[in-house]
Amino acid sequence: MNLYKNILIFLGLIGNFFYSVMDSLGYKLFFFFSCIKSCVTPKFYPQLLLNQIFKIGFNSLPVVGLTALFTGMVLALQSYTGFSRFSAESAIPNVVVLSITRELSPVLAGLMVAGRSGAAIAAEIGTMKVTEQIDALKTLSTNPYNYLIAPRLIASVLSLPFLVFMGDIIGVFGGYSICVHVLNFNPNVYLVNTFNFLQFMDVFSGLVKASVFGLIISFMGCYHGFHASGGAQGVGLATTYSVVSSSILILFFNYLITSIFFSL
Repeated sequence: MNLYKNILIFLGLIGNFFYSVMDSLGYKLFFFFSCIKSCVTPKFYPQLLLNQIFKIGFNSLPVVGLTALFTGMVLALQSYTGFSRFSAESAIPNVVVLSITRELSPVLAGLMVAGRSGAAIAAEIGTMKVTEQIDALKTLSTNPYNYLIAPRLIASVLSLPFLVFMGDIIGVFGGYSICVHVLNFNPNVYLVNTFNFLQFMDVFSGLVKASVFGLIISFMGCYHGFHASGGAQGVGLATTYSVVSSSILILFFNYLITSIFFSL
């Protein structure tokens, strides 16, 4: 009898766990589709969109540029350390440009923007939530999805490819500067090898990842900020959850998109 009761309790715990997981997943999907709907249905706020593009895109350019620059420099040095053992130094330009454009620039840019702009989005919307400013918008017949979420989603999706493209250029320049000025590569040969090896799909795959990462960052920031509660502590938790969840999803979708492009 006790064994039967314990089995029922165990199965009940499993059922409650899966129910809570599916309930949370379903609510997130409903919230996601509501956010997407707000991006394509009136009312639109162009001024808010431009402000968010400036905040998320332009203001993130210094940190993304510095990250890409030093990543390209370190990548060139580490590649030289490995390839010099096999007398394959001529492959360094190819490795640098391929690694930067396909993987490092989109992933690092996404993580940097998640830590900077994703946290800011969660904090802003979370503060509005706990101070009941979102409820005030509803009383003024203003849809909070159109006013708060849509500009941030669209701005992130548009800004991240620009940041990644600039990161590609800066990262390749970082590798070029190290190879030419430190490792004594011929600059003309380095540039020729880089442009001859680079293909359109290498850059395009990185830009596609950037758009997806931008959507992830803004959505997780908006979601956790929109559901913040408990005053300042709740806003802090929403900010933390936004950055952590965005970073994990960026790494997961990076593998997923890479697998898709690898199979093409």
